[in-house]
Amino acid sequence: MTTGSATVPAGDGDLAIGVDVGGTKVAAGVVDAQGTVLASARRPTPSHDPAEVADAIAALVAELRQRFTVHAVGVGAAGWIDNDRSTVLFAPNLAWRDEPLRDVLASRVGLPVVVENDANAMAWAEYRFGAGRGHNDLVCVTVGTGIGGGIVLDGRLHRGAFGIGAEMGHMQIVPDGYGCGCGNNGCWEQYASGRALVRAARAIAVESPEAALRMLRGRPADELSGPDVTAAAQDGDPAALACLEDVGGWLGQGLASLAAILDPGRFVVGGGVSDAGELLVGPARARFRASLSGRGHRPEADVVVATLGSAAGIVGAADLARL
Repeated sequence: MTTGSATVPAGDGDLAIGVDVGGTKVAAGVVDAQGTVLASARRPTPSHDPAEVADAIAALVAELRQRFTVHAVGVGAAGWIDNDRSTVLFAPNLAWRDEPLRDVLASRVGLPVVVENDANAMAWAEYRFGAGRGHNDLVCVTVGTGIGGGIVLDGRLHRGAFGIGAEMGHMQIVPDGYGCGCGNNGCWEQYASGRALVRAARAIAVESPEAALRMLRGRPADELSGPDVTAAAQDGDPAALACLEDVGGWLGQGLASLAAILDPGRFVVGGGVSDAGELLVGPARARFRASLSGRGHRPEADVVVATLGSAAGIVGAADLARL
């Protein structure tokens, strides 16, 4: 492995366990060298106590090892991971602060362990086995409550000098815009995420309840969720479609900025909001084309929906554990 990057393993047929640690659940799976999940298990994330989360991960690994011989464990977590893929520097949803997770888990499970940012793991999985196959320069954007991302350049996972690159959701695109949890204002994820989608839908529901009837389905505005908006849009609801068009437009605006810097061959859009498919990606693609620097005089990256779904984090973490 080259420091700060990952390369494709050559013909390694060993099984590995991938673990995806989220705020509500810890999911794990046994993954072969072709990216197939052979078995999986999950448990609720027990608490925000780091020791109890490590206990849950170790228990899932032990459960899966009863049926399979595995040789490594990869853990994907939403947070900043140091360049040695060992320490969680900061994870806002799990209260990990300078947590030596690799060494803690390795001592518990008796196997080599690597720790990776969850969006990086997802990007690697899509590059190796999903919508990014055949594209050695790829940007993966996860559109969920916020925005995460992973970057593959020249077939290598790009993690930056300190291991915490690709936090693209915190590009500032609207100076003095909406406040963000990172401490800045106007970040991309405040305009092109599930949070932005819900904010737009709830605003419509408050200002014009009759226009939001199909989204609300008899509930108060403050109970509207992203899946509610997506479902209404898929049924042809004009208000919901307008919300997705707005969020998709902001998504495309940010992609154009990334293209100016990274010039990837393909953008892969994943995360929960991508369940809207072309209702999100269509407007994103249109704004991307309209905002692309040098448009009409340069090749244009594809913008496509991710294909691996919720398994991507497990598959990517397991594959990275083999490197």
